[in-house]
Amino acid sequence: MDADFKGPEKRSHVRAPIELKVDYKRLNGFFADYTRNISRGGTFIGTPNPLPIGTRFDFQLAVPGVPAPVRLLGEVSWLREEGPQPGMGIRFVFGDDAEREEFEATVEKLMIDHLGPLLYQKLKSR
Repeated sequence: MDADFKGPEKRSHVRAPIELKVDYKRLNGFFADYTRNISRGGTFIGTPNPLPIGTRFDFQLAVPGVPAPVRLLGEVSWLREEGPQPGMGIRFVFGDDAEREEFEATVEKLMIDHLGPLLYQKLKSR
């Protein structure tokens, strides 16, 4: 069953189509998948083997321009099990406001670098 968001009106953050490498542990194995998009509040990880909804897990994002992978805690919010891009929607979980603000600044810079300031501002104002 596809529990994907059904349109931009359900999203509280601007999303940009950016592919980043994601590394995470599942049971006793390590996985490397890729994001399909990212926002300040979450990301979509394309994978044919998503984790169950509600699962919290640590993962690392390889962000261009950032020397070390960014370590994050995420929670699986929804699944897309069928279609051309199966995967899982991840909501970022932060320990405090300072951690959230630091990551949001990283994502905003990444989006501006990837999309350009003009397109980013257009998406942000929608």
